[in-house]
Amino acid sequence: MAKELTPRSENYSQWYNDLVVKADLAENSAVRGCMVIKPYGYAIWEKIQRQLDQMFKDTGHVNAYFPLFIPKSFLSKEADHVEGFAKECAVVTHYRLKKNPDGSGVIVDPAAKLEEELIVRPTSETIIWSTYKNWIHSYRDLPILCNQWANVVRWEMRTRLFLRTAEFLWQEGHTAHATKEEAEEEAVKMLNIYADFAENFMAIPVLKGVKSAKERFAGAVETYCIEALMQDGKALQAGTSHFLGQNFAKAFDVTFMNKDNKQELVWATSWGVSTRLMGALIMSHSDDDGLILPPNLVPYQVVIVPIYKSDEQLKDIDAKVDTIVANLKSLGVSVKYDNTDNKRPGFKFAEYELKGVPVRLAIGARDLENNTVEVFRRDTKEKETRSLDGIEQYVKDLMSDIQSNIYKKAFDYRSSVTREVNTYDEFKEEIEKGGFLLCHWDGTTETEEKIKEETKATIRCIPLEGDKTPGKCMVTGMPSKQRVVFARSY
Repeated sequence: MAKELTPRSENYSQWYNDLVVKADLAENSAVRGCMVIKPYGYAIWEKIQRQLDQMFKDTGHVNAYFPLFIPKSFLSKEADHVEGFAKECAVVTHYRLKKNPDGSGVIVDPAAKLEEELIVRPTSETIIWSTYKNWIHSYRDLPILCNQWANVVRWEMRTRLFLRTAEFLWQEGHTAHATKEEAEEEAVKMLNIYADFAENFMAIPVLKGVKSAKERFAGAVETYCIEALMQDGKALQAGTSHFLGQNFAKAFDVTFMNKDNKQELVWATSWGVSTRLMGALIMSHSDDDGLILPPNLVPYQVVIVPIYKSDEQLKDIDAKVDTIVANLKSLGVSVKYDNTDNKRPGFKFAEYELKGVPVRLAIGARDLENNTVEVFRRDTKEKETRSLDGIEQYVKDLMSDIQSNIYKKAFDYRSSVTREVNTYDEFKEEIEKGGFLLCHWDGTTETEEKIKEETKATIRCIPLEGDKTPGKCMVTGMPSKQRVVFARSY
């Protein structure tokens, strides 16, 4: 199976496409630009969703659901917002079909034209803030801490499975606050939750920062982000949290009576991550033999494969494995026992290696006699024979070691390709090698656009942590407040 994957060194993009399909994560659908997420891929997304959902609820957030359709006039109320999404909107103009008079199927009924067109949501700020107007009257109604799990549509022309599709799954949080300080605190809090999740569950080191004005979310006052680095040296925006100020409250006239009996506009945030995280998970860790998945997010952490020559041998192995499975589950380890007879053991080994199962246990008739089992760990490809006594606790402990090792490997790679650059000529050379470049920038959109046009690199973030020493812009020589992070990106 691994031989069917294009090597990363030969064509990284094709390797990624091959792996998504061969590992049964997703495939292109009959609808151009959209994808079918297959059961194994969706199981990983469910793990992501379940963990994030709990982290949101632990910080006081609740789930709600808002309409898929947004009246076109809503998008006209916040000028920057509509400008940012106008080119990506799918528009519903009619509500009925009818039989074609010539008998060749159905056509749009011209008599069923909507009075006002509906936009299939590209994001939900407008429909949610039109709703919040009905919910908020007094400071006692605040804060509102809502999240929704949903799908959105952004009409992308060039698509790639998980990374950029016309329809994708995500969560979007939308909160309303009585003060600017509370809203800003919320935006940073959610950024930290995303960073915590990325590092401790996805095993991906991320940079936390603020977007430049040019890269800021349409309609936001400030956009916070986490940026991850893929194995090909390109950056991937893995999550964003926006301080929206009072822009949407102004647009939809959402006010409240404060404690002094004065009317004030509400302060807002929004924040979200999407199935793009699946792409980050794949590209951060996997190799030429298939997926490498962190134990904290994999559909099952252990697979057990029996090796036998007769039904009698299989019966004896089944009895032993039943006990091992029960013990593993009691320790909180998810396990699959594959005793199907339609595939040879070698084929199963290759399949589970391709799918990134962290640990494989192989047990045969001779192992039963010797009270041993073969243990294979996917991250290092190390194989060892161990006693069956205490194997469950050993495997349990192995999960933490694998999780840490996967993170360390990604962190060490990022460190090795992160460097400071001081001149524009040096920048043009270094950007070809990939990675994060820490450079001084004069803070102007003109310089930022010049760099992007000439090198295809963008400012990924203005870091919130680390060295804040001022300097001079590598392009113009003008004063710079601190180094910012440049990279080419997905």
